[in-house]
Amino acid sequence: MPTLTRPAAFWLVGGVLALFMAAAAAPSPLYVVYQSELGFSALTLTLVFGVYSLALLVALVTVGSVSDHVGRRPVLVGALLAGAAAMVLFLLPAATGWLLAARSLQGLATGAVLGAVSATLVDLAPPGNPRLAAMVTSTATSGGLVLGALGAGLLVEYAPGPTRTVFVVLLVAFVLLAVGVLAVGETVEKMVGAWASLRPVISFPSRIRPQVLALLPCLVATWALGGFYLSLGPSVAASVLGVSNHLVGGAVIAALNVPGVAAALWLRDADAHRAMSGGSTVFALGVGATVGGVALGSTWGFLLGTGVAGLGFGAAILGVFRVLGELADPRERAGLFAAAYVMSYLAYSAPAVVAGLAVTQVGLRTTALGFGGTVAALAVLSLLLSGRTRTRGVVAGSPG
Repeated sequence: MPTLTRPAAFWLVGGVLALFMAAAAAPSPLYVVYQSELGFSALTLTLVFGVYSLALLVALVTVGSVSDHVGRRPVLVGALLAGAAAMVLFLLPAATGWLLAARSLQGLATGAVLGAVSATLVDLAPPGNPRLAAMVTSTATSGGLVLGALGAGLLVEYAPGPTRTVFVVLLVAFVLLAVGVLAVGETVEKMVGAWASLRPVISFPSRIRPQVLALLPCLVATWALGGFYLSLGPSVAASVLGVSNHLVGGAVIAALNVPGVAAALWLRDADAHRAMSGGSTVFALGVGATVGGVALGSTWGFLLGTGVAGLGFGAAILGVFRVLGELADPRERAGLFAAAYVMSYLAYSAPAVVAGLAVTQVGLRTTALGFGGTVAALAVLSLLLSGRTRTRGVVAGSPG
């Protein structure tokens, strides 16, 4: 098979990341359908969602750096084939056990591919434009989530086989990209230490612990809201707001992520601390407006508040990760970012599962209002603590 040119390989690998994110978001508009067909509770729904993040974390802290040793291409191809296998599990007769298995395998594949994709994009980025890799990583991640949520919502609403068609499309895409990656030239030489690299290593430098802890409310608030929208957002639209069109379930997720992408692009050169504090402010206001929309039963109020929260969401996350880059010395950054991602994905999944349990006790509307209020309070706390993230003598820079 002929080898792709460097630019073609770069954009194909960017497409791999977008595909994994689209597949991650695709089940969200289907959760309402599964609830109706299988009769499982909101708690079961959020467990199906949460097991994905748990599996992703396991893969992230074990095989996340293995491509440094065995090469990028084997990891990319293996993860794509595992992603394809997960789509096959989604196509089996709908049952809670199969859904848990599919999401678990999907999480493992995604966690395995994240490190390899990011590294390959850096490897293949144009020498004169090193920031392009970070830009593609950011836009492919959020853009893929939007594409998956809206595409799935569209297919669920209008295509035959609402719980199958989307996974057939994704299965074909995974197989085609696996074949395409075979034509990507290897960018690193194999080296010893592959087995040793599987040992989880999470570092958290004690000298910057107060500053990192000050970032925690912002991380928890933003990622928790993202997890809530991907798990229960379509259910809120259907049950609380009375919107039965499944495309709206995808639109709810897009309403959070599209403004987030726009904010990140707009503020890409802004001061990290200002981006984080300003983002936290806008985020809190947007979540407050979203809660108001739910309380009043207003779909437009809910979507408008979500859009405002999305702007703050993108700015705050951008600021947090840039501040982390400034806090750590170069040799500490990989471990610090790994720890940050662990905290982020825990915030992404655990509160959503707790919300699912709360729904069974107090109902979806009350849970949504309480969850929104808690997230808004965390954003305000993040704003109050933002001054503590500034230190003297830190290394300037950003994770990208």
